[in-house]
Amino acid sequence: MKVTRRTLLGTIAAGFTAGPHFPASAEGDWPSRVVRLVSPYGAGGASDISLRILAEQFGRSLNQQFIVENKPGAGTRVANELVSRATPDGYTFLYAAAPFATAEALFEKLNYNRKDLQPVAMAMMAPLFLVVNAQAPFKTLQEMIDYGRSKPEGLTFGSPGAGSQPHLAAELLFRDAGVKGLIVPFRGDNMAYTELLASRLDATLTAISTALPHIQSGALRVLGVASAERSPIYPEAFTLVEQGLSKVIASGWYGFMAPAATPQPIVDRLQGEVIRVLADPEVKQKLLAQGLEARPGTAGEFGKFIDDETRKWGEVIRAAGLKGE
Repeated sequence: MKVTRRTLLGTIAAGFTAGPHFPASAEGDWPSRVVRLVSPYGAGGASDISLRILAEQFGRSLNQQFIVENKPGAGTRVANELVSRATPDGYTFLYAAAPFATAEALFEKLNYNRKDLQPVAMAMMAPLFLVVNAQAPFKTLQEMIDYGRSKPEGLTFGSPGAGSQPHLAAELLFRDAGVKGLIVPFRGDNMAYTELLASRLDATLTAISTALPHIQSGALRVLGVASAERSPIYPEAFTLVEQGLSKVIASGWYGFMAPAATPQPIVDRLQGEVIRVLADPEVKQKLLAQGLEARPGTAGEFGKFIDDETRKWGEVIRAAGLKGE
């Protein structure tokens, strides 16, 4: 076919009329393939179960598979580093946990920069409960504090690991109560419960889901919860704030983060899904059974929360002279 000047001009004009023919954007098509949700803990725990609950809901509403990839190790730093180096295309997200906000103060060097990850949405809290042996010589928080003050060595607390959230919460409790204390780190909650049940420890701060069988059997007693308000997980527990320890607010937490430079429309889309899913009463109830409270928040709210937690626990870590292992 012969291309004349008139034909060429007509083709160009038609192009302007129809508009530019660019391919659909990656953001608009998201998600067009499997999305990875990286967990910093192993399979089977409350964090893993909660993430799988959310992944299933995301998959239903977005018509795409969301898979949970467990990358435990180094106090969540393995997962943090992996996602910080992932391609920022909206197909890899981190299910960030509380140690994310304490790592900088605990460790001299990290293999990632906190700014390499951007907040997407706050998801949930795991409030810490103060638990003691039911046969202990004290029945209330104040009696426990008085008991600790009467002993030269003070109180002995168990924790599921040095630098863990229960460890740091115990340091804060000792400071606020004006009592000496020794914190014994174990590898996980169960070993701490063993020592507590044998009366070789005075107390521990813990997520209640793992302690609940011992509480229900009458072997352990709850003296309070380290949250600003009473928890729907165990509403009969008074807060430590209500009992005079105004600074002792501590919990585990989870939220979604993405590699920095992930397209904003994708961040906004997942943020909206998190908030929508966590408003579902059935999902909330499933989380409560795991000792978790739904606490959805925007990327901005989550970013501020992380900054506040980083400052707060950094002060506690430095005051106690703690170093990560």
